[in-house]
Amino acid sequence: MKLDKTFQPSPTYALQLDAQDRLASFREAFIITDPNLIYLDGNSLGRMPRVAAEKAKQIVDEQWGRDLIRGWNKGWWDAPARVGDKIGQIIGAAKGQAIVCDTVSVNLYKLVMAALAYQPEKKRIVTDTMNFPSDLYILQGCVEQLGSRHEIIRIGSNDHELTPDLDALESAITEDTALVTLSHVLVKSGYLYDMKRITEMAHEKGALVLWDLSHSVGALPIALDDCNVDLAIGCTYKYLNGGPGAPAFLYVNKNIQEKISSPIWGWWGQNNPFAFGLDYEPAPGAARFLVGTQPMISLLTMEAALEPTLQAGIDSLRAKSILMTDYASFLTENWLAPFGFSLGSPLDSAKRGSHISIRHPEGYRINRALIEEMNVIPDFREPDNIRLGFAPLYTSFMEVWEGFDRIKRVMEEKKYEKYPKQRLAVT
Repeated sequence: MKLDKTFQPSPTYALQLDAQDRLASFREAFIITDPNLIYLDGNSLGRMPRVAAEKAKQIVDEQWGRDLIRGWNKGWWDAPARVGDKIGQIIGAAKGQAIVCDTVSVNLYKLVMAALAYQPEKKRIVTDTMNFPSDLYILQGCVEQLGSRHEIIRIGSNDHELTPDLDALESAITEDTALVTLSHVLVKSGYLYDMKRITEMAHEKGALVLWDLSHSVGALPIALDDCNVDLAIGCTYKYLNGGPGAPAFLYVNKNIQEKISSPIWGWWGQNNPFAFGLDYEPAPGAARFLVGTQPMISLLTMEAALEPTLQAGIDSLRAKSILMTDYASFLTENWLAPFGFSLGSPLDSAKRGSHISIRHPEGYRINRALIEEMNVIPDFREPDNIRLGFAPLYTSFMEVWEGFDRIKRVMEEKKYEKYPKQRLAVT
């Protein structure tokens, strides 16, 4: 189904789209306590699946409360690999290549250090200025730890951080490049990199490639194996709805698993941990990147939270996501533009993830007015981006229309003017 761009900005068309939505029933799979809340957070935290809430209670009451230490032999110990294989179905990875563990930043550190050690003669790390800042901090820390022997090259943009300069990226990847690491979907604009093209570009120069999937996993098809990706990381609390602080995951292509080593040697990454040997021997495969004891309550809760995504199917999710972001982009350009808004995301859905940014000089104060007065929750990203996320599993088209209608009312009534320009700690 394609967007009918002849529609008038009214709830009628939104209701029509909802009536044709094959995923509409999945909304009932989520806990929604306030039906008047328009949740367009983009996407820093997914809603809570009912099955996850039920699983968390069962884990606490039965597995921890009753089984105690016996739980380790009832599915706890193999959970990182088991749940990793479930995520593998979503990211296009065959079994044995994805594991759940730690946080995105810790996993990035492990894989960056492993990649740099794999080709120690190469000194260049290529990324972009639009990468998630935390990823850049990790890269800087790795270089500092290695004695500043490596150089980080950050390519920019020609259009105010909307899309990366692909020509500059290609020029930056030289024979001296050890690693190319990028966010698959950019955190601000929602720009979607061509994973296959960039990976091939890097491999032509002998570089490894590491993708951060945090803003794409669960919202669009990812084909890590088909693209011959070397390494990847991602979080589970956004479109996978795993809950705040849910464990992250990492991916290591089977072709290099035995060639690289984790920089952190922990007992879960040991080949035979219960032999309690005094010398470290890495476990086979991706499991060598495990470190310490995993957070079982959140990990198993997150495993349950994957069920709606697996049931819906990633192709169906992507189709609805495209329609929703097309709809939101159209409303931005035809409804909000007279109030000084501009679209901060690509118009071409093939180059866009499942969130868009709408830009306005007063974006921060508008964002506060939406949250505090209009019961709309987006998020704000410097310098002027109001980020709107569309989770296909539970966001309705009527919510999209209502959210934009409330933004319009904020502008018409100048509600944002009462708020100071000084930022709160969390935006």
